Amino acid sequence: MKTTAEVVSSHCLVVAECSQSSPTQLSAMEPQILNLGCMHYRRRCKIRAPCCDEVFDCRHCHNEAKNSEEVDAVDRHDVPRHEIKKVICSLCDVEQDVQQYCINCGICMGKYFCTICKFFDDDISKNQYHCDECGICRTGGKDNFFHCNRCGCCYSKVMEKGHRCVEGAMHHNCPVCFEYLFDTVREISVLPCAHTIHLDCVKEMEKHQRYSCPVCSKSICDMSSVWEKLDELIASTPMPETYKNKMVWILCNDCGVNSHVQFHIVAHKCLSCNSYNTRQIQGVPATSSSSRVTEMVR
Repeated sequence: MKTTAEVVSSHCLVVAECSQSSPTQLSAMEPQILNLGCMHYRRRCKIRAPCCDEVFDCRHCHNEAKNSEEVDAVDRHDVPRHEIKKVICSLCDVEQDVQQYCINCGICMGKYFCTICKFFDDDISKNQYHCDECGICRTGGKDNFFHCNRCGCCYSKVMEKGHRCVEGAMHHNCPVCFEYLFDTVREISVLPCAHTIHLDCVKEMEKHQRYSCPVCSKSICDMSSVWEKLDELIASTPMPETYKNKMVWILCNDCGVNSHVQFHIVAHKCLSCNSYNTRQIQGVPATSSSSRVTEMVR
């Protein structure tokens, strides 16, 4: 069979046809071919992990198995993806050096193939590409992303002119679920403060009325309507005589400015940006406005 291929870089190849076998052979094997792979990737090979010499469907299957609670903490580890040397064809079970086509049956083990990451995937609708600066394969199409050298990661080109740089922006764990962000397969959200977090973790925070960055405490969305409701609540909640002249110092989590304001049991408003996302830094009694903000959002 003639194979149509597109070279997306010097070490990545995307093929349109997935077998060097004859059309008759391919037709007979098609039902079996379509069911190969794992929950992470559709492919026609398994990998032999160089770290433990065991066979797995993909690196994620290895990492999930070797980092489970059943494994002793001392023995937990991730597979060094770039060091994978051997793969096993899922059709004929022949173990061989890492390559796109099986040396025995000729089947293409993955329409997308990267020689650096030792990565195979049949679902080329993801528009996979290898980022030399990141050192790993990413999805979404190379033309749609740019690599920021200071942040050390790839961002959508929509953010190219206006994004705020944070050194090593994704080289850390998600502050909610603690999964390492740099090579996660889940979608990532860049907050207005430039900190990064899984998009589904942001949505989970919103379900629990949490609207501030878990790293720096800045607001993650427009809270002006909530601040207006707090204005009304404070105006309708006069303080007892004992506290009417009490002043406290607050720090605004949004603009970073200190303000000397009148104490109120509900919340304290920043005199600089009018945000209620503040914390008391001097004076007693100590109060926190976070719980009141939560109630107003509901």
